[in-house]
Amino acid sequence: MNEGPRVCVVTGGAAGIGRACVERFAKEGLRVLAADVDGAAAAAAARDIKMRAGGEVIGVACEVSDAGACEAVAAQALERWGRIDVLVGNAGLQTPGRLLDATDAEWDRLVGVNLRGIVNSCRAVLPAMLRQRDGRIVLVSSINAVLSPGGMTLYDMTKTGVLGIMRSLAVDHGRDGVRVNGVCPGATLTDHHIRAAAARGVSEAELRRRTEGYALLGRVAEPAEIAAAIYFLASDAASFVTGATLMVDGGFTVRG
Repeated sequence: MNEGPRVCVVTGGAAGIGRACVERFAKEGLRVLAADVDGAAAAAAARDIKMRAGGEVIGVACEVSDAGACEAVAAQALERWGRIDVLVGNAGLQTPGRLLDATDAEWDRLVGVNLRGIVNSCRAVLPAMLRQRDGRIVLVSSINAVLSPGGMTLYDMTKTGVLGIMRSLAVDHGRDGVRVNGVCPGATLTDHHIRAAAARGVSEAELRRRTEGYALLGRVAEPAEIAAAIYFLASDAASFVTGATLMVDGGFTVRG
C-alpha cells in the first residue's frame, strides 16, 4: 500500500463549505479529491486551489445519490494514491417546505442526496479504511438537526438522519480504527449566498450588514471556519473523538 501523504475525499467540493475543506486539507499536505455533481466546477476549483495552496488536488464529477458514481470516485482515489484516509461527506441540498407542501419528487431528491448520498459515500470508502484499520469520516449535518426554524420539514429530517448515520457508523467501526463524527454548521456566508444576493441587487457588504447580530458572536460564519472544525475532527488532534456532534454555530443553539 502507498504510504505517502494521507488522502481525503470531499463530496460537494466545488463550492462553499466543501471547497473550503478542499483548500484546508490541501494546505495541510493531504492529497485531495474534490467530488461534485458539477464536475467542471470541481475541476476548476481543484486547479485554482492547487495553484494557490499547492499539493495534489483533483476535481471529478459525482452525483452522490448514485452509488455507482460514489464507488467510481473511491476507485479513482485508490488507483491514483493507493489509500483513502478521510471522507468529508458534505454534499447536500436545502429545500424549504412544510410536510403538506412537499411533493414526492422533492422528497425523493432530498433523501437521495442528503441521506442516500451520505450512505453511498461512506459505503464507497469504508472498505479501504477497514483494510488500513485507520480512517476518519466527518459528516456535515446542520443546526436544523437539533432545532427547526419552521417550514423546512424535508431538510430538517434529512439532516437529523445524517447524525443517526454518524452515530451508527461510529459504534460499528470504532474497533476497526475508523473514527466518525458530525459537524452542525450554523448560518454560513458562502459564495452561493453572495451570488444569490447579487441577483436580487444586494451587495456583499449589505448582505453582511443584514446578518449582523447572528448568534452569540454577532455574525455568521465564513466557510473556512466550518472547514477548520472539520479538519480538526479529521486530524490526529481529535484522535480520541468519535461519535461526536460538534456545533459550529457561533452559539446559536445555546440561545437561538
